[in-house]
Amino acid sequence: MRLRGFITAWVLLALFGVQGAEGPVQDIAAKAAVNPSVEVGEPVPIQRTIILQRVYLDGEMSEETIEETIISMDDFWRKYDKWLLVDQNDSQLVFQTYVDDISPLLKGNGYFGIKADGTISIFNGKPVKDQVIQSFYQIDMKKLESRQQTELLKGVKIENKERYNQFLEAYKPYSISTMKTLH
Repeated sequence: MRLRGFITAWVLLALFGVQGAEGPVQDIAAKAAVNPSVEVGEPVPIQRTIILQRVYLDGEMSEETIEETIISMDDFWRKYDKWLLVDQNDSQLVFQTYVDDISPLLKGNGYFGIKADGTISIFNGKPVKDQVIQSFYQIDMKKLESRQQTELLKGVKIENKERYNQFLEAYKPYSISTMKTLH
């Protein structure tokens, strides 16, 4: 129990520190860290804000905030073992994960289109100049068939990850930088 108490105290100190901190967790952690022979009794629950960030294939990020009561550090880390800890302080921990799919925003309202300068972009809704979510590469509109030009001007609904990838690959040969390297 003494070794486990010392390890628990060390983890608490590493996570939340004791400099200028006050409270039952910090008191127990400080005592156990200074004197490993001090036995740590029942775990003292601590409250932390947990922020879960999901980064999608299209670059969008969603964020979920959870108030978590931590009783067992082992259980806590096990719960978030598939997440990457990217930031922490005395009151919150920020975890991140990569989602190999397009974001809910794109699935619901994303359209591929073309900006006035010929840049392939994703719009929030049908293409309007102020609604650009993300831009990719500039293409030579003169090289496109008239059907393709009309399609880009009207907007192409992004339905899923496969359509997203297919669209970008289909128009990549028309990108100005690709065309320069081919000549």
